[in-house]
Amino acid sequence: MADAAPPLLLFVVGPPAVGKMSVGQAIAERTGLRLFHNHIAIELALRYFDYGTPAFHRIDGAIRRLVIGEVAASDLPGLVFTFVWAFDLPGEQEYVDECAKPFRERGGRVLFVELEASRRDLLETDARYQLNSGGKFDGRPDYLRINNTLLTPGEVAERVIERFALPRFTGADPA
Repeated sequence: MADAAPPLLLFVVGPPAVGKMSVGQAIAERTGLRLFHNHIAIELALRYFDYGTPAFHRIDGAIRRLVIGEVAASDLPGLVFTFVWAFDLPGEQEYVDECAKPFRERGGRVLFVELEASRRDLLETDARYQLNSGGKFDGRPDYLRINNTLLTPGEVAERVIERFALPRFTGADPA
């Protein structure tokens, strides 16, 4: 690890639905940085506790601190970290500084990208974009359209496996 360059922390911030995860993924694909989208920790905490409860915040915060600290201490090139930053709340700056600290302590760079869109643009998204194909790709061998309104996830999975002749897992854990 002594020869590894200090890791980079790149914050990608902006309001909900502005595209932070998509941008973060594109950056990660092009740079080799690892993506830590804020919903990774949120979704895990939500499996057990309601949003905003003290237990939710402890789990969410612990996961974020653990991943950020481990990446900062590793030989990885760095981390793209997305989240919604409420600039008007003083505690948010403290949180950003806390996240950046392990990277800065190793001499790593900490950078920020702010994405913004007008409220009108965000509200018009549904009106401007077609969110279903409407059958446009039906008939392609690599495409399957399923209305899963009345299907369980297991039923959907079975249809996908059958349609694409996917191998079924049998035996020991592949991991």
